Amino acid sequence: MALTLSHGGDTIFSSPTRSDEVLVGTKEGVVFIRRSADGSGWAVAKRALTDKHIHAVIIEPLSGAIIAGATPDSVYVSEDGGDTWERRDNGITETDIYSLASARVNGGARIFAGSEPAYLFYSDDLGRHWSELSAMRSVDMSGWTFPAPPHIAHTKHINFHPDDTDTLFISIEQGGLLKSTDAGQHFQIIPGMDDDVHRTVINPKDPDRIYVTGGDGMYVTSDGGSNWEHWTTTDHEIGGYPDLLVLHPRQPDLLFVAAAQHGPGAWRETRFAGSRISRSTDGGRTWEHLRNGLPDRLQPSIEAMCLEDWGESFSIFAATGTGEIWCSEDGGDHWAE
Repeated sequence: MALTLSHGGDTIFSSPTRSDEVLVGTKEGVVFIRRSADGSGWAVAKRALTDKHIHAVIIEPLSGAIIAGATPDSVYVSEDGGDTWERRDNGITETDIYSLASARVNGGARIFAGSEPAYLFYSDDLGRHWSELSAMRSVDMSGWTFPAPPHIAHTKHINFHPDDTDTLFISIEQGGLLKSTDAGQHFQIIPGMDDDVHRTVINPKDPDRIYVTGGDGMYVTSDGGSNWEHWTTTDHEIGGYPDLLVLHPRQPDLLFVAAAQHGPGAWRETRFAGSRISRSTDGGRTWEHLRNGLPDRLQPSIEAMCLEDWGESFSIFAATGTGEIWCSEDGGDHWAE
């Protein structure tokens, strides 16, 4: 099995054995890295779409197709392991793609793509034809924006209820958290949090427990979103700007979060994001800052993170905005670049 590591794609994987290939979405295409035969290191195996900024990569599990979302250059699909690619965007009216996700719908594969401006599209034929879920834009959009020019909100993350893929959670940066319970025919804005929403993570054993990261910290609900607690704020030790969040699918109280010290406006002035990776073993109530191979604070932002549960143990990968990839294969205790 291969994993994907990108800002707007899948982040949590379960495999029978440890994967030996990771597909990384970068500013210069999709980079395929493979583990050496003796398991001692990694090397670049090949590159694809090298003239594209790939913001999201997923592997559709039924077909094995690799789907890449480019900013500002639409959707590309490979059905031969990444050797050849086809641009597939018939029906996509906004081609600046920020997020991708796949779900089983009526026994088949449905692909979702989110864009800037914040639109949501879906395809039931591996991207050959797309339709917009326009109901997402029927909510109040008057406050949708983004701090940096051109100040346009985007669909940052797409998630599903683990037992019901008709229930969607859409994170708009900046515009709030949207929910649909009828496969995208209607949406509502979920109140109770800041509108700078980065992503949701849902406890697979208790789907009413949902975590949200955003521009002013982390929120959690235990009742499916009716009530929220603001668990970390901008001065929290994990970092004031959490984004990437993963949990162990069989031990869902075990979480890892990547957060910058402050928001992107500060990075541009200081050229120092001060990023950290932290671990919680109690469902997010307390956090431990991870070192042992990681710097105390990373200069670049962490732009992608994924976790693979492979039975005997699990692996975590984190990628920075300047091209480094860090890996831990002992639960986050030790890291190597």
